[in-house]
Amino acid sequence: MTFSIVARCSRTGQFAVAVSSSSPAVAARCAFARAGIGAVTTQNVTDPRLGPWALDLMAAGASAEQARDIIISRCTYPAYRQMSLIDRDGRTALWSGEKALGLNAQFESVNVACAGNLLATEAVPQAIANSFTQSDPQQELGLRVIQAMQAGIAAGGEAGPVKSAGLLVVDREKWPLADLRVDWDEDPITRLRALWDVWAPQMHDYVTRCLNPEAAPSYGVPGDE
Repeated sequence: MTFSIVARCSRTGQFAVAVSSSSPAVAARCAFARAGIGAVTTQNVTDPRLGPWALDLMAAGASAEQARDIIISRCTYPAYRQMSLIDRDGRTALWSGEKALGLNAQFESVNVACAGNLLATEAVPQAIANSFTQSDPQQELGLRVIQAMQAGIAAGGEAGPVKSAGLLVVDREKWPLADLRVDWDEDPITRLRALWDVWAPQMHDYVTRCLNPEAAPSYGVPGDE
């Protein structure tokens, strides 16, 4: 019911996850990232506990591959799980259990890994990854992964219509630089791109507002002079 991307920006060190599904609120249970550590998706018959577990393992020094192997050897019902992991060095790891739903596929390269199940075609994960690797590294990572998800839709996407999508980006702080969600819509990835277009021009200023309010710009809202 899901296809996704985890990615690392070699220029900034940011991590991002983008995910879409025919089920509602997909990002709430499938997308995980931690600044300076990595990013993870856990999907198919989803166990949301696996995302924080993988990030804890990578924070303790495990590579993406080592974290995956530990989790798959110890978690419950690994045959039903599908995971993508990327670590602080851009190394990736993938897992699809033998009970992954429908047509499922994965693809990985340096700084990016993609996976999906109940896909219209096996080409979808590679199309997502190719879009990312061919995108301009000077662009914001969030935009690059949304464009990659749009390439996944163009390659066929899910076998049925997707209804939810989400984006999670982490940078240097403990909170997300971007955390955008479309939880139920007829065209959620397009809506996600529209939300990004609203948020992106402001997102770094909101970090400044936290770290140094005296340097933060006004947005002209009532009462904010």
